[in-house]
Amino acid sequence: MKKMTVKSLNSPDETRKFENGKIELAEIEGKTIGRAIFEPGWKWSSHVKPLVKTEWCEAPHFQYQISGILHVKMADGTEMDIKPGDVAFIPPGHDGWVVGDEPVVAIDFQGMADYAKKA
Repeated sequence: MKKMTVKSLNSPDETRKFENGKIELAEIEGKTIGRAIFEPGWKWSSHVKPLVKTEWCEAPHFQYQISGILHVKMADGTEMDIKPGDVAFIPPGHDGWVVGDEPVVAIDFQGMADYAKKA
């Protein structure tokens, strides 16, 4: 029988920093949960794309938005804002950026294991 396990994103297992943002990761039972913190001015194609060297963000995200507004543009042209309190699924093939002056903080339950790893 497995034992209960608790970890805190306030003491992450790993932190990946990049210009205007960072992700804090906790691995638990083989799953990686991440807290993304994107400062005003952050844009995936400007600040993470140079690290991963893909045309679009290829990580699928299943996330809960805590603060800020994240604008997401899919490769097919679909665009949407994600706001505090929203739960969103974002498939691979997208760009995203912070709208306004409030940092975006989101908890991602799916796409952070390889997010912002250098190619």
